Amino acid sequence: MSFDPIDHDFERGLQNRRTVLGDAWVDRSLNNANAFNADFQNLITRFAWNEIWGRPGLDHKTRRAIVLSITTALGRWEEFDLHVRAALLGEPDSRLTPDELKEILMQSAIYAGVPAANTAFTHAQAILREVGAQIGYELAPAAPGDAAHAGSGRESRTSSTPVLHYSVREPRNGKAPRHTVVLSHALGCDLTMWDALANTLSVDCRVIAYDHRGHGSSDAPDAMYAMADLADDAARLLRELDTGPVVWVGLSMGGMVGQELALRHPSLVRALVLANTTGGYPEAARTVWEQRIATVREQGIEAIADAVMGRYFHDGYRAEKAGTVARFRRRVVSTDPVGYVGCCNAVGNVDTTARLGAITVPALVIAGELDQGTPVAMAQTLADGIPEARLTVLREASHLSAIEQPQAFAEAVVEFLGTI
Repeated sequence: MSFDPIDHDFERGLQNRRTVLGDAWVDRSLNNANAFNADFQNLITRFAWNEIWGRPGLDHKTRRAIVLSITTALGRWEEFDLHVRAALLGEPDSRLTPDELKEILMQSAIYAGVPAANTAFTHAQAILREVGAQIGYELAPAAPGDAAHAGSGRESRTSSTPVLHYSVREPRNGKAPRHTVVLSHALGCDLTMWDALANTLSVDCRVIAYDHRGHGSSDAPDAMYAMADLADDAARLLRELDTGPVVWVGLSMGGMVGQELALRHPSLVRALVLANTTGGYPEAARTVWEQRIATVREQGIEAIADAVMGRYFHDGYRAEKAGTVARFRRRVVSTDPVGYVGCCNAVGNVDTTARLGAITVPALVIAGELDQGTPVAMAQTLADGIPEARLTVLREASHLSAIEQPQAFAEAVVEFLGTI
């Protein structure tokens, strides 16, 4: 039986070490080995770099984050600096962006302490100044008072009336936005229904979300609104923010507003995503909307809340995600009744079907296969009526498809954005 002179644990570890830290660092470390530390170099190569980094249970990017968190907590700054530099300059599939590095240090401040994170930020900034040109990153001046939470954006209100509450997320990659995307919510919801999608898109897009009149923190004029009113509200918001043409993503009522906006203010719309929506209801459905208005006026929104949840979410989702359903129910019943009734009137009387041919921008129509409120046939009518539209049907999705199937919804939107 022959003897293999290769120590496979060492060789595997050495390869992982080179992949994570780079050849230059590893070669320098090996070349500086001597009789005193060679055993130690052998040990960390076999145990740290093979036994741990060689395990497939976590990818290298995740392991980078763990190492940075632990070295921050322990104050092991030489090791921290080594791994920050390697993370920023490493292989593309395991590289950390400056934004991801920042998030690791922000979380470390909570779990390992602010003093440790403060030192970590100082070390990381020094390295970013050193390697910034190589990775296309500049440490531009910024005022702490102007910083906004990346997960919710900077919130504000329009100066014009009715006042609209909105949030803006700037691109997290620090570059000019690829698109400006506006997210427009469903009846009885608010801008928070879009948090997951907004945070997905704001990697490289400017993302604006807002509360329709009568919803959330926006004004609720005492009137019966028309869809034109809601579209003019949106146009007001976009002009105040000087957005230029936007990609409009609207679900249900938000999709109706998007259609009317594209017809009334075409210069403001670059493309449309119209989800779980319609251009018009048959007469029987209009009567149902009138009945809903009457019920809310007489008994309040609580009287219709359970029925609304039954429309928003299919039976299986309501059973499995009761907490999420309860959250949306709380949102519906806390909506201003005056604003809710006003928007019900706009939704029930939506009437764009005959004008869809005048929408000249690319459009993605999204339907939920289980949606009873705006079934697939209504989505098909939109896709057929808009010259540059295509239809996507999401499986196991009812009316709030962006909530029930967030990943599939986001993938459809991201793919569409890549075509415009």
